[in-house]
Amino acid sequence: MTATDLGLPALGGLTGVPTTDEPQKAKEYKSDQEVRWCPGCGDYVVLNTIQSFLPQLGLKRENIVFVSGIGCSSRFPYYMNTYGMHSIHGRAPAIATGLATARPDLSVWVVTGDGDALSIGGNHLIHTLRRNVNLKILLFNNRIYGLTKGQYSPTSDQGMVTKSTPMGSVDNPFNPVSLALGAEATFVGRALDSDRKGLTEVLTAAAEHRGSALVEIYQNCPIFNDGAFDVLKDSDESAQRLIPLRAGEPIQFGPEGEYGVTRSPWGGLEVAKVSEIGTENLVVHDPTIEDSAYAFALSRIGDQHLNHTPMGIFRQVRRPTYDDQARAQVEQAQQARTPDLQALLRGKDTWTVA
Repeated sequence: MTATDLGLPALGGLTGVPTTDEPQKAKEYKSDQEVRWCPGCGDYVVLNTIQSFLPQLGLKRENIVFVSGIGCSSRFPYYMNTYGMHSIHGRAPAIATGLATARPDLSVWVVTGDGDALSIGGNHLIHTLRRNVNLKILLFNNRIYGLTKGQYSPTSDQGMVTKSTPMGSVDNPFNPVSLALGAEATFVGRALDSDRKGLTEVLTAAAEHRGSALVEIYQNCPIFNDGAFDVLKDSDESAQRLIPLRAGEPIQFGPEGEYGVTRSPWGGLEVAKVSEIGTENLVVHDPTIEDSAYAFALSRIGDQHLNHTPMGIFRQVRRPTYDDQARAQVEQAQQARTPDLQALLRGKDTWTVA
C-alpha cells in the first residue's frame, strides 16, 4: 500500500510547511548566543553548514524546530535563530515525534550525538525510524562522550583506552548506518564534517525527504578523541578509503579509480580491483531499491578502522509516514460520529472496583 492509496502526501518532507518568497541569508539563522564549543570542534563546521543551507529551503524560520537531547551537540538549538528545545537525555526523538504529529506545518529536526542517540536513547531512535515519522535526525558521531569528559561511547573502537575503559574497551561498536537500516529507516546518509559540499548535498536530500531521515556525521572531538577521522581527511589516504555514493553511477574509487564495489560470492558486497573484475561487474548505486538488504550490505563495507568508508546516501525510499497516518485516523474518527458527552455520562456501562 502506498501513501497515495491512503490519500496521504507521497513526496516532499517540506509539504505543508509555510514558505517565504523573501530571500534569506545564513546570518538570519544565527542566534545572538555565543557559540561555546571547544576550539577545533567539528560542531562548528556542521553548524555553519546548516545555517548556510537552510535558507535554500525557502521555509519560514518560525516553522523550523530543532530538538536536541544531552551532549555537546545538543547545544545546537541555542545557536539557531529558529524555534528549538534542549530536551532530555536520549528522548529527543520521542519529543520530536509528538511535535511532528501535532504540527504538520513544522519542519522538525533532531540533533543528537553517538552517546545520546545510541546508548540511553537507542530505543527511542529505532522506533522513530521504524515508524517513519516525518523528521530529520542529525547524529553527530565523534566516537566518544565529550560533555562528560571522555568516557567510551557505543561507537568507540574496540580496544580504545578512555577514562572509563583504562584497559581498553571490550565492546563491539555500533555501526549507526547499519542500525538505522536494520530499523527500516526510509532515508539514511553519512557525511564528514570537513566535507561541506558533501554534507550539504546529503542534508538537502534529507530535508526534502518525507519520512524519517537519519544522517550520520563523522565529527572530530579535539579534546577527548582528536584525529578519529584524520585518515578520511588526509589527501593521500582519503582517495583510497572514501567510497563516494552517487545514484545511477558505478561505485568506483581510488586515486585512479582502480577500486570498485562488486557483489561477493556469498551475496553481499565487497571491494575489489577494477582490473581484476572489469567495469561491467561494478555495482551501480541505487538508493531507491525497496529492499533494505542492498543498502545494509553497503553499510557493512569497511570496519572501525575506516579502511573503506562509503559516504553519501545509502537508502532513499518512499513509505507512508506515522504522523500522516495518525492524523488521518483522527480525522476519520471525527467524521464517523459526533461526540455526545451526555450519552457518555448517562451510559449503562458500570465497573465494580474491588
